[in-house]
Amino acid sequence: MDRVKNKVAIITGGASGLGKSSAMLLAREGAKIVVTDLDEENGNEVVQQIMNDGGEAIFIKQDVSKEDQWEKVIEKTFKTFGKLHILANAAGIGVGGNVEEVTLADWKKLLSINLDGSFLGTQYGIKAMRKTGEGGSIINFSSIEGLIGDPNLPAYNASKGGVTLFTKSAALHCAKEGYGIRVNSIHPAYIWTPMVENLLKAQGDVAEGRKQLDSLHPVGHMGEPNDIGYGVVYLASDESKFMTGSELVIDGGYTAQ
Repeated sequence: MDRVKNKVAIITGGASGLGKSSAMLLAREGAKIVVTDLDEENGNEVVQQIMNDGGEAIFIKQDVSKEDQWEKVIEKTFKTFGKLHILANAAGIGVGGNVEEVTLADWKKLLSINLDGSFLGTQYGIKAMRKTGEGGSIINFSSIEGLIGDPNLPAYNASKGGVTLFTKSAALHCAKEGYGIRVNSIHPAYIWTPMVENLLKAQGDVAEGRKQLDSLHPVGHMGEPNDIGYGVVYLASDESKFMTGSELVIDGGYTAQ
């Protein structure tokens, strides 16, 4: 398979969940992968899986909210692979609690990763892709929560809503400058990932929580990581060459209600 053959991709949050799925599927389609995450053990395991399947990959430990770490990631990517064509800003965290309950500290931490991380990734991704000179695709992970409100996710709503409109601004800039760099956002509904599982554990009953989340989607169940990973492959490939500043919603009908 060669939908992104010989392209170089950075996937943040690539140690688990949606980032891992994106990295694995992009590698399967021929991309050379840079997995970044704070989780070194699982990040290195993803790299090993990619290499076992015949792909090329490296792991870099990264806090996406720190600008100096973005500089190091780009530097090592170029040192290893010499180019950059794809960047998926998949790293993110979730914090529950309504507007009266969320602390300012939680608010700031969540926005620093979900929104600042996407801003820095997009900015440094554009610079690296311009240096490469072969165009590129940046995929920012928003959410259904970047399109609709949830009474118990004010900080998450704010961060993902920010990602949605920031993506459009960056896309228009790149288009008007003629860079050949496309910037799109991807919008998952509830997907069965470690982040969702941990949120349910914190609430007490995982089985009952999963049943409730399944029922929110008209198709009758939550999504799987590959449901989103396939969307990332599409946005990363030339198949989506006429898409920029767009929202790819993969939500089992959630936002159609």
